[in-house]
Amino acid sequence: MAADNELGGALRRYWGYESFRPMQERVVRSLLAGKDTCVIMPTGGGKSLCYQLPAALLPEKTAVVVSPLIALMQDQVAQLEQIGITSAVLNSTLDARQQEQVMRRAREGKYRLLYLSPERLAREDALAWLQRVPVAYFVIDEAHCISEWGHEFRPEYRQLSRLRERFPDFPIAAFTASATRRVRHDIIEQLHLRDPHKYIASFHRPNLRYSAMQCDSTSQTALLLNALRSYQQGNVIVYAPTIKQVEFTADYLEERGIPAVAYHGQMDAKRRRTNQERWMADEVRVLVGTIAFGLGINKAAVRAVIHLALPKSLEQYYQEAGRAGRDGLPSDCVLLWQQRDIGLLTYFIQQITDPAERDRAWQRCGDIRRYAESKGCRPWQICEHFGETPKWKTCGACDACGFRPAWLVETGAEDYAAYKPKRKRKAAAAVQQVLTGAPAAPAVDLALMNFMREWRREAALKQGVPAFVVMHDTSLEDLCRVAPRTLDELRTVSGFGEYKTKTYGRQILEALARFQQGARATTPSAAKPKPAEETLQFLAEGKTLEEIARLRGRKVSTVMALVAEMVERGDLTFDRRWIDADKLSQIEAACQQHRTAVLRRLKDALPAAITYDEIRLVAAYLRARPPDAKP
Repeated sequence: MAADNELGGALRRYWGYESFRPMQERVVRSLLAGKDTCVIMPTGGGKSLCYQLPAALLPEKTAVVVSPLIALMQDQVAQLEQIGITSAVLNSTLDARQQEQVMRRAREGKYRLLYLSPERLAREDALAWLQRVPVAYFVIDEAHCISEWGHEFRPEYRQLSRLRERFPDFPIAAFTASATRRVRHDIIEQLHLRDPHKYIASFHRPNLRYSAMQCDSTSQTALLLNALRSYQQGNVIVYAPTIKQVEFTADYLEERGIPAVAYHGQMDAKRRRTNQERWMADEVRVLVGTIAFGLGINKAAVRAVIHLALPKSLEQYYQEAGRAGRDGLPSDCVLLWQQRDIGLLTYFIQQITDPAERDRAWQRCGDIRRYAESKGCRPWQICEHFGETPKWKTCGACDACGFRPAWLVETGAEDYAAYKPKRKRKAAAAVQQVLTGAPAAPAVDLALMNFMREWRREAALKQGVPAFVVMHDTSLEDLCRVAPRTLDELRTVSGFGEYKTKTYGRQILEALARFQQGARATTPSAAKPKPAEETLQFLAEGKTLEEIARLRGRKVSTVMALVAEMVERGDLTFDRRWIDADKLSQIEAACQQHRTAVLRRLKDALPAAITYDEIRLVAAYLRARPPDAKP
């Protein structure tokens, strides 16, 4: 068993932290003692360190980590390499020669951690090869995926039950952020964990302020705009239910002067990665995404997570909303839902053919609907859902307990003056002091923060790694607060262990010295044109709608919707070449017969091959055309 000074020394040496977070040290000791372990720890609780630190202390042994996403594995390995812990990922992104090299080095015990996908572990040849690797223990990350009761069940995870059969003498550790009591029991049963040490942290994160509100599409859009204009610092995640709404929302915000990027699964991988990196590096503050975004995202200063539709389960909502406030500061988790969301969830549930899975989906739908419609304390409901019974009944920091962000006040329904920004800021500081037991941290020089953020971005680009791999947001803020002048002072900054100080220390001190001598962040080059301006520019160059969609990284339907809006406003002249001539004549005839207001009526009257987007574009043109104009 490792001594206290050995664990503390490793924590400082590699991660640059002075102390463990709650529960971390106990989990580390369980793994070092060779015990099966089941850990339920909320997002931001520091799960990764729990299995990475013991691996760093086991020379010539390898912790095998099963992770569901390639990008997540790559980021984890990049971060470990930055702090001097040898690790590797073995997946389909490597060519045959690279895979063979990783496999050979793994057999030689060169890696402290090795990341694999559940699909690879399902292969017989992979299991046979692993038996020649000096394994220390197995880690199953996102372990709720193994349970049919989990909200992200993945059949390939079920085959991980073979690990106990093929490696009976090695410990297995399961980690997840969101598992109900039933899911926890299923994880232990499916993985055949033997008398596991169980660590279940509280599901209550007191710095998160929950609100939910039913609205219509018009008020939802207005509220979102108010929200994003109110958060002057930090980042925001907006979750939208469909790809179309993701792209529409991102363009809508850009048109109104709020830089935003889109993220969804059908976007090409390079653009998706670029957009994520721009958001992570604070080049844009707002990311609009589907549920494809977020797993493994380690960004501390997310001040709000706003959902524009009901998620499919309370577990999913808790996991996504929990990406807010990882730095411990007050942050908002807001659910802006519409009645039609229930119909959409119902539709998808009815498509499920397996009766048992359909019943589970109905149960999850009921849980999230009750949460959205309830007038009771929201953190209490979350805790109760996950099997925790809080000793308190009201949190004092959700809408049911009297708190609401100023921008969420319904126009005409409440006194907006009661939520003046000054009062809100004072309340936020008070909440932080009460909840964390410490006064708010002193303000950071924003000019210095912008300068060092630019340095971080450039350092990351040179190495081809994400900006947060070079330095986490919390470390960046602490660095600017301390403003060290020596390497010893730099080591007092949170997140700067020996390896990272050696790698970046001199560069950082030189950058800080340049700032003191008057250097500042460079002014960004010409701002990117707004979506409408960019689209008009491409049209003027003779580009087709399909070409514009490809150039802008959007679906054709999104471009057509924007073009229709500009045509109806009179900002753009309709071009009959945009629509096939035969389709155009059919849509015009249907519009004359059925009027142009109700698209559903027009769709029903036209051939199935004619899309809503084509109908919308022609209808916009006809509405904008003067009554006496010739077609």
